[in-house]
Amino acid sequence: MHIYANPKRFLSLAKWLTPLFLWSGILVTALSIGWGLTQVPPDRLMGESVRILFVHVPSAWLGMGGWTGIAIASAALLIWKHPLASVAARAIALPGMVFTAICLATGSIWGRPTWGTWWVWDGRLTSMLVLLFLYAGYIALSQATAREGGAPKIAAIFGLVGAVNIPIINRSVVWWNSLHQPPSITAGKSAIDSVFLVPLFVAVLGFTLLFAAIVLMRMRALIAEQQVEARLRRRALDDDMPVATSRLENA
Repeated sequence: MHIYANPKRFLSLAKWLTPLFLWSGILVTALSIGWGLTQVPPDRLMGESVRILFVHVPSAWLGMGGWTGIAIASAALLIWKHPLASVAARAIALPGMVFTAICLATGSIWGRPTWGTWWVWDGRLTSMLVLLFLYAGYIALSQATAREGGAPKIAAIFGLVGAVNIPIINRSVVWWNSLHQPPSITAGKSAIDSVFLVPLFVAVLGFTLLFAAIVLMRMRALIAEQQVEARLRRRALDDDMPVATSRLENA
């Protein structure tokens, strides 16, 4: 992992990985959504609304996976002091928040015809809403520490503490009875018919590739921003040095 701790090495790798992930993600996502909209039959119980599955499930996966990535990057910063760990966590936060919001929005749209209501305060929905607020808090905290020159460890600690919510989201439908259906996919078996399951896995792959491309683009942008700020600080110091020298000479 420390091989790519040097920003130059990382940028050389990200330069060709970004378009690879981006275009393959666009292709696979378009294929899966087209597959789900035109080739998948209506569900016996949910009818045509089952097609939201191909956006809702990948968004939920990436909302949870995004915070897991933040927690891993936070641990790398606190334990191994990886130079790019805080950059990775900051890059993950915004797309993770967007996919969490998409998950909540599509879940509400799906819930209206399925449950007869837009929202219920059950364990799964409430813990996903908490995740959205955690993302917003992390983004605000990381931006504030970067702007004020604070220690990135503060945001890293928040990222690790917030990870407690991920297993709560995962197990909420098991721990609490609610309108939300129990887990459809578990280790070694699935309650979803293969006609839905195969395009769903393709959709998850496509969305994940897009997510990876966005994170890499944001990391490259954040590194470039840091490099520009470092150059400006050096230039400001260089401009101040002649003034300080002349004052010493006059004294």
